[in-house]
Amino acid sequence: MTSLASHFAGGRDYLAACTLGLPSRTTAAAVRADLAAAASGHPDVAAATRAVEEARASYARIVHVPLSDVAIGSQTSVMVSLIAASAPDGAEVLCAEGDFSSLVAPFARVGRGVRLRTAPLQELAAAISADTWLVAFSLVQSATGEVADAAGIAAAAARAGTRTLCDLTQATGWLPVDATLFDATVCHAYKWLCCPRGVGFLTVSPEFAREIRPVQAGWYSGDDPWASCYGTGGVLASDARRFDVSPAWQAFVGAAPALALFADADITASYEHVTRLAARFRDGLGLAQPHRPSAIVTWPDATGEALAQLTAHGITASGRAGRARVAFHVFNDEIDVDRALHALGVRGHADLAPFDALVYAI
Repeated sequence: MTSLASHFAGGRDYLAACTLGLPSRTTAAAVRADLAAAASGHPDVAAATRAVEEARASYARIVHVPLSDVAIGSQTSVMVSLIAASAPDGAEVLCAEGDFSSLVAPFARVGRGVRLRTAPLQELAAAISADTWLVAFSLVQSATGEVADAAGIAAAAARAGTRTLCDLTQATGWLPVDATLFDATVCHAYKWLCCPRGVGFLTVSPEFAREIRPVQAGWYSGDDPWASCYGTGGVLASDARRFDVSPAWQAFVGAAPALALFADADITASYEHVTRLAARFRDGLGLAQPHRPSAIVTWPDATGEALAQLTAHGITASGRAGRARVAFHVFNDEIDVDRALHALGVRGHADLAPFDALVYAI
């Protein structure tokens, strides 16, 4: 992963891409330049607008959808709320138990008799019925790192005539993703895609888009945003751009180079790299390997002792739902794995180099 890793200034002992991705050198430079121009009295709105469209195009490449199917957003819950607002009265929505609240809560709060039902992720496909209007799930679970059987869920939904909504936030950037498997996807790009926070994307198929009401329409959802600034906003865009919200310009200035970086990367190589590191870490802790490999490793840590050990050794990790959580991204390597294992008291593993030798090599 030398080619991708070289674009990042940091990463050593940072095992928290599942919480917040690190900015690349080009992202940091772009944001600094934009701030400097604005501070000098020369903000460049035209350049920011170009950055939005460059980011949109790169994201379309990353998730393999037509550019016309991509809308820009800012927060996962806001984009999901757009779907929730279009649920038919009394509709049933099926979600995975323990999934991230930004994906689940909008359906629980929408009212109008919309019924929320949950099932364990492993049983989600079997839980879809003819009464289910939408099944919503994260491709990779935030709390556990579990990778969903996306193809199985999508196939079961197709048989039942059920719409699909998949949250790609914890997947896109390390896991090969084909968003065309689903009627709609959402992604907040500040994690594995290493964008500034406030850059999100909604993909929606043309067929499903016809069922979604653009209740968040504003000037940027117009066919010509600059001609849609007043009154009712004029004519909406004919494609997914009608679901756009006004972009956080500076965030997109930083996002454009980050997304170009990941769009040009070999995602298969990235996947093999991060899952190999995660497997090495699981072996070191004696954890079972998952059926579908994941870049996120979690284990029970109700007291927070494991997270405290990692923190005490200068390693940035996280804790969620009573579990310690580490994540391995393109800027990590075997040294990061072994330093984390050492922090947790793992010594003498046959496949691990002595920690002292690793420290000497840094």
